[in-house]
Amino acid sequence: MSATSLPVPQEASLLERQRRALMRLLDLTGRLARSVHLPQILQEITQLAQEALECERATLYQYDPKRQELFSRATTRLEVREIRRQLSQGICGYVARTRQTVHVPDVRQDPRWSDEVDRQTGFRTRNVLAAPILSSQGELLGVLQVLNKRTGGFEPFDEQLLVAFCQHAATALERAQMIEQLRRQEAVRASLEVARSIQRSFMPSRVPQPSGYELTHWWFPHQQVGGDYLDIVPLGPGELLLVMADVSGHGLGPALLMASARAALHALVVEHQDPAELLTLLNRSLAPDLQQGRFITMALVRVDVKRHRFLWANAGHGPALHYRAAEDRFTRLQATGVPLGVMEQAAYESSSQQSLNPGDILLLCTDGIVEAQDSQGTPFGLQELEDLVRRRASQGLQGLVGTIAQKMRHYFVNDQPQDDLTVLALRRRS
Repeated sequence: MSATSLPVPQEASLLERQRRALMRLLDLTGRLARSVHLPQILQEITQLAQEALECERATLYQYDPKRQELFSRATTRLEVREIRRQLSQGICGYVARTRQTVHVPDVRQDPRWSDEVDRQTGFRTRNVLAAPILSSQGELLGVLQVLNKRTGGFEPFDEQLLVAFCQHAATALERAQMIEQLRRQEAVRASLEVARSIQRSFMPSRVPQPSGYELTHWWFPHQQVGGDYLDIVPLGPGELLLVMADVSGHGLGPALLMASARAALHALVVEHQDPAELLTLLNRSLAPDLQQGRFITMALVRVDVKRHRFLWANAGHGPALHYRAAEDRFTRLQATGVPLGVMEQAAYESSSQQSLNPGDILLLCTDGIVEAQDSQGTPFGLQELEDLVRRRASQGLQGLVGTIAQKMRHYFVNDQPQDDLTVLALRRRS
């Protein structure tokens, strides 16, 4: 065989090695499609990268953004439990900081090299090839590092191959993050659905209908759960306590405070039935829990359906209206004290007795009704609410509250109200 024929088998051998390496990468593509178990996928990426690049060791480092560290997530062999490195340390730290692939033919000649891990493991590193693992948005996810090429040194083909393995690792990490995020969202959604079901159970399930009266309500939370609270509490023969309250804020926190307020009220009403006394005791009970600017507005209206009269106490809540049908005018059930939680030692007063005449309506709402804004930023407003009551007062209470609910849907954003919406209404028929 002539000297000129010697490179042929060497070239064939190089092509064969590259073919085998690409087959490893192709095999990884199939495995990635079949599995979503992140530890297994990362281990397979690391193992196949070592085999494809024909090196002695491979390590996949994941980036911990909270601690600004790289930690060994998968490795083909490691004598210690874990490696953690600051981004300011070593060759992998340099790769992470610069987002660049680095090839170090001789680590002893590179000032970035640290032999700390070699001293811990007893392994002797000769050369290094490392590449960043980057998300589709260019964010750092980790670094894939291979050590000690078995035959000579790492070549440009090896660098391209390692980058391809990093792309697979990025896909696996991003997919795992997305799955975890969806799992958490589903868990939160399920929890909120349970919370909404519990909160809905707090609303009156059976609305009493006293002789000669209509009584109805409507509730639509801003989120799955809300801070609005309405209630109808029997006080004794012929007497009812109408409750309307609004916890500041939205979501689960206000809903929990609402549940506390409801429980406290139901405990107090056993022995205390005067609205002002109830608000005073409620305020003392709830004030320690109402921190960081939280407060509750609440209107309590005690109605005597036999004598057709009522009185109220109001802790800064509105709108609360009395529509006098015979006179076609409204009286506002004004505040008789500050919202609950504003002053721990606040005292409240009750109004004088007021008459309920045929056709009269008591309408308690939360501020989400009057403050709802359309696409132009125009609020629904108290005047529109009063005009609607005037137009519908003689047509039955269900129709009136139904019309309010229908009107509110014109103020929704993406099928959701901008605030919790709650209405409680009582009408004397005769």
